[in-house]
Amino acid sequence: MDQRFIELYNVYVHGGMNRRGFLERLGVLAGGTAAATALLPLLENNMAKAETISESDARIVVRDVDVPGVSGLRGHLARPADATDRPAVLVIHENRGLNAHIKDVTRRMAVAGFVALGLDYLGPLGGTPDDADEAGALFREVTPEAALASGQAALAFLDGLQGATGKVGAIGFCWGGGQVNNLAVNSPLLDAGVAYYGNQAPADRVPEIRAPLLLHYAALDERINAGIPAFEAALTAHGKTFDLHLYEGTNHGFNNDTNAARFNQNAADLAWNRSIAFLTRNLA
Repeated sequence: MDQRFIELYNVYVHGGMNRRGFLERLGVLAGGTAAATALLPLLENNMAKAETISESDARIVVRDVDVPGVSGLRGHLARPADATDRPAVLVIHENRGLNAHIKDVTRRMAVAGFVALGLDYLGPLGGTPDDADEAGALFREVTPEAALASGQAALAFLDGLQGATGKVGAIGFCWGGGQVNNLAVNSPLLDAGVAYYGNQAPADRVPEIRAPLLLHYAALDERINAGIPAFEAALTAHGKTFDLHLYEGTNHGFNNDTNAARFNQNAADLAWNRSIAFLTRNLA
């Protein structure tokens, strides 16, 4: 895949152009409308491939829940099928809402031994629509204040949830990775955070971080990686506990296995194993 196509898609998916402009530009880069049409399924997420763990999987119990504290806030809750109390993990989606892929990631987290809540940050606006472009448009109505309030409500819900231990972590991807960093500087309820290629917290807010952090970055992700030096320097200067990994040859979104162009199996497996070990260690 030509890196120019992936970078153009990143600009589009992060709000830098509308769909018409994206398709027109893709056609120019690819050499015509037919080539652009052939590339599009590889660049966009394919939710038909999202389910790796079924809701009916015997290892887990799954239900949708209302999350108190914010009107309309809902989530996809999954936990191991046994009755043992488990630590909890908030799963935070990309900027397309709680889609089938993130619900599946939530169930993967439950199989790994956690009570996992995939939160729908679009719930207060009516919920995540099936159409990704509609979800992206709706996302522009989510203010930073509303996002923080939803995340804090979810942490409080998991902190007091029956069947959970009271230890609460968070894992987020893209926009969700930025929300993990945001919760780290704003919520004392967060006991551990894992951020995949997410915007960093401002350096002057780093002293407020209490939770250990695991930070995953894609080496080809110039937009997000521009913020690494200041964030890493502040974390080090203030003696914060963190691990930072840069995955060579990978693009933003390398964990998303519904995206043929950006998914990287080796990096995704390595980052996931590191994440599970990190959360197990810090939420024990």
